[in-house]
Amino acid sequence: MIIFPNAKINIGLNVTERRADGYHNLETIFYPIQLKDALEVVESGEVQFTSSGIIIPGSSEHNLCLKAYQLLKKDFDLPPVKIHLHKHIPIGAGLGGGSADAAFFIRLVNQQFNLELTSDDMMGYARQLGADCAFFVDNKPTFAFEKGDKFEPVELNLSAYHLVLVMPPVHVSTAEAYGGIKPQPIAASLKDLIQLPITEWRHHIKNDFEQHIFQNHPAIADVKTALYNAGALYASMSGSGASVFGIFSEKPDVALLEKSNQVYYNL
Repeated sequence: MIIFPNAKINIGLNVTERRADGYHNLETIFYPIQLKDALEVVESGEVQFTSSGIIIPGSSEHNLCLKAYQLLKKDFDLPPVKIHLHKHIPIGAGLGGGSADAAFFIRLVNQQFNLELTSDDMMGYARQLGADCAFFVDNKPTFAFEKGDKFEPVELNLSAYHLVLVMPPVHVSTAEAYGGIKPQPIAASLKDLIQLPITEWRHHIKNDFEQHIFQNHPAIADVKTALYNAGALYASMSGSGASVFGIFSEKPDVALLEKSNQVYYNL
């Protein structure tokens, strides 16, 4: 069977405090977009993982799809499978591509082998693989808080707008992103701010990672500036970067950005 894991963007991201367990408490809005990988799972004589498309760094043994298989295998009599992932979602982009692959793998295996897992069951497995993995089980606009793994639904529909995503030739590691962060309390929650008109988001909704990442990687800051210059109602780095998205009322002309960046439209 084949399934198509999609990416997400973060609209706003506030890092509020460092936790005793070494993680951070934060709040953000996850919004699914139509930038997708392709994931195939078939029964096989042995467990295998292969990939194509964008090169995935590191050993395949550490891929989250394989980890998801081993996690489910502990509780279910799963046969050996061959997993093939065609990677299209940029890596190190703040788009949750690896988390999406893991969550969609759980969804696919649940369907393919009739495990009869509920959404809550699948989220329970996904949370063991990564803070944002569980979001992709229901895959709907969500207010996320604590480690980013506690959810509340939000009413948000951007289908009437033009969403452009730009990926500069820059990689931002999670360690770099969190290494420069300074947690601080918030005056107003994103759960409330997201209800403002999009034209007001620019003045109220921020991503706490931007300040130090823009200092380290001016090319990312330049993309955000270019999107606003092209008429974006709102532009922001997604998650811990390096991708930047812009929300436009009309189809924009951002052809200049295509010269040195990957640009994705109609998301």
